[in-house]
Amino acid sequence: MALISVMYGIISAITWGAGDFSGGMAVKRSNPYGVVIFAHVISLILVITLALLLGDPIPPAQDFLWGAAAGLGGGMGLALLYTALASGQMSVAAPVSALVAAALPVLIGIYSEGWLSLTTMIGFALALIAVWFISGGAGLKLQFNVLALPLIAGISFGAFFVFLEKGSDISMLYPLAATRIASITSLLIFSAATRQPILPARESWLPIFLSSVLDTAGNGLYVLSAQTGRMDVAAVLGSLYPGSTVLLAWFILKEKISRVQMAGIAVALVAIVLITI
Repeated sequence: MALISVMYGIISAITWGAGDFSGGMAVKRSNPYGVVIFAHVISLILVITLALLLGDPIPPAQDFLWGAAAGLGGGMGLALLYTALASGQMSVAAPVSALVAAALPVLIGIYSEGWLSLTTMIGFALALIAVWFISGGAGLKLQFNVLALPLIAGISFGAFFVFLEKGSDISMLYPLAATRIASITSLLIFSAATRQPILPARESWLPIFLSSVLDTAGNGLYVLSAQTGRMDVAAVLGSLYPGSTVLLAWFILKEKISRVQMAGIAVALVAIVLITI
């Protein structure tokens, strides 16, 4: 694996994790769907501006469709994850969603390139143990409601990883723009149908802007990692984002983490690394 690809993947994890922390802070005072919609509007403006300034080539229609499919998964995943983060358990929601998101690209890799190595299989086993620990050990069944949103968010993120990589062969920025258009449109329709308030509170605008910039940077770095290496490795490296989310939650919010949960988070990160190898 090219070193530059690994570096892009790790930096994407750092920026995604910081973006999720900012998004989690924003939804403490605002509806998560409104937060994601406005963050993606800002992101769309940034991406289109960069595409025009840098002269990014316009891809074929099918790449826009792949980008749109990725946007549907990514937009819903972020809204669900931010809802979970706003519940006050960032140290649980972020790692669980990351593990599930990492698994889907790896399964696609099994189908297209054959069975996993023994190291990766060990990583999957550790991932299951990690989910058990993070949920509180014996209290797993009682904690299912806590895990439900992160699990669904993880599936959505996994689809985002797969679809975005498929649409980024020729252009990087225009497929990213398609992801934003699709996510904004779908979330606006859902919010209108369910009568969700989407206008964020004034206090949420700064974290919304930060989450938008960081999430956009993470998306671009993931695409660069996938283009210079393998999609499944890029996705799993990017899924290390809970490391920075948890660190920020501990450092800024002074969020308490039990010993069992701390062990689960550590095992989760080790599992993701093993899946990458």
